[in-house]
Amino acid sequence: MITRQRPAAWALALLAALTAGLVTAGPAVADDDGDAPAQPSPKVELVLDVSGSMRARDIDGKSRMAAAKQAFNEVLDATPDEVALGIRTLGANYRGDDRRTGCKDTELLYPVERLDESGRTDAKTAVATLAPTGWTPIGPTLLKAADDLTDDTAERSRRIVLISDGEDTCQPLDPCVVAREISAKGIHLTIDTLGLVPDAKTREQLSCIAEATGGTYTSVRHTDELAGRVKQLVDRAADPVVTPVEAKGADRCAAAPELKSGLYTDREKFGEHRWYRVAVPAGKELRASVSVSADRAVDPDYGVLLRAETPNGREIVRGQESGDGRTDVISTGLRHPTPEADDEDEEAASETVCLRVSNSFSAPASVKKAPGLPVELAVDLVDSPDEASDVASFGLGHGWWLLGLLVLVGFVAGLVWGWLSRWRFAVWRTN
Repeated sequence: MITRQRPAAWALALLAALTAGLVTAGPAVADDDGDAPAQPSPKVELVLDVSGSMRARDIDGKSRMAAAKQAFNEVLDATPDEVALGIRTLGANYRGDDRRTGCKDTELLYPVERLDESGRTDAKTAVATLAPTGWTPIGPTLLKAADDLTDDTAERSRRIVLISDGEDTCQPLDPCVVAREISAKGIHLTIDTLGLVPDAKTREQLSCIAEATGGTYTSVRHTDELAGRVKQLVDRAADPVVTPVEAKGADRCAAAPELKSGLYTDREKFGEHRWYRVAVPAGKELRASVSVSADRAVDPDYGVLLRAETPNGREIVRGQESGDGRTDVISTGLRHPTPEADDEDEEAASETVCLRVSNSFSAPASVKKAPGLPVELAVDLVDSPDEASDVASFGLGHGWWLLGLLVLVGFVAGLVWGWLSRWRFAVWRTN
């Protein structure tokens, strides 16, 4: 019996080897580190509001503080190794009524440093001890946080992520003015803000802080939204290439700004259309996505549309998404490949693509319509699928040749298996 099973085992091994060879086939990716100097570690400080209002139980049936703790644990686990991350609190220690003392209540809970396994555990332990306590000194805390991140390395990426559920209670030190002063220092520091179940005044203040430094504001009503957004912002610090750049869309394609690969920010009025242009070289694929944030109260049932058009207005492809008021950010995207150029007419195959961003948001009459809604537009130009060589492009949409090869391998394996089965049957009959 052992002798009879060897051909079958050999055939299975051959099939496995062929399949593995196909999956790993393709040009090798060179590990070219070069001699470029190491970039300084990006710095991120998470600033968490621990004031008394964080006791409110209105996020997925639990308190705002509990939701923040859960989100922080997920973020700490996912923080890239190259990021130096710290945690600062506001309103975590003083329980009294003295305003002067309450407005000094900010603490560096965990120092800004790169995290190893021990560091992640220590940071989680520190967060676990927090309990909603006192005041909301946002302005003083931002000044301290900026000091935590400041050093002599000018080209370092720096980011503050402020999570709060209420307005600053330490006026006249206006946190919006503080943010502008931080921006004026030129230390490459961006402040992103997240509002936990915010009211209109909180939205306005947190939006102002973010805008002053080129950051973003996001309203949050669910734990997974909080964790996902903070992870995204920490990852953005790790890859400063995707730091958003301001781009003012136009009311028609001919006047639109020309965008390269990158991430852009803009503002769009309710029900508005804004145009941007992208020059797509021959043999490249345009990948674009847009996110529009409802940073104020809006009516339910809305949508966002991203269209790729020719300069004369003919639609090429579109992406669209709708919402019903359960989320504050709505996103959609599209892809458009450009064919390879002929040797004689390379310029003819390149094309200008007009990206039109539209929204169907509306709001009650009591809601301010200005400024427009925050827009993030991501543009990327990559090799067209037919030219892509990395393993990630293997798939039905990116390489029909792989499907053909798998069919061929299956056919050959079937022939071999049939031959082996007939051989075994003949041996069995002989014996």
